Amino acid sequence: MDAYGGRRTQAERDAATVEIGYALFSAAFAAALLFGAVAGPALLFDLPDLLSTALLRLGTALAPVLFMARVISVLLRFRRPAQPSQPGRTNPDS
Repeated sequence: MDAYGGRRTQAERDAATVEIGYALFSAAFAAALLFGAVAGPALLFDLPDLLSTALLRLGTALAPVLFMARVISVLLRFRRPAQPSQPGRTNPDS
């Protein structure tokens, strides 16, 4: 059932499936990019142990937070009804 009590059409279900896939894929990509940017230097260069450990832990802590934030923001944006292109106009001839 949709927000208005009616049944969802196949197109609406397909749009929701695509949006969920997009949310998960883009979140995974963003989290991997963040992890690589933060923890990458620790993996590529010979850094002091304390710095290397700190970068790895920071990347490991931040990546899932970014993943969840991205998924939630994409799905919440998808739920919002579309805004009219010209708010306040009710008649195309006005």
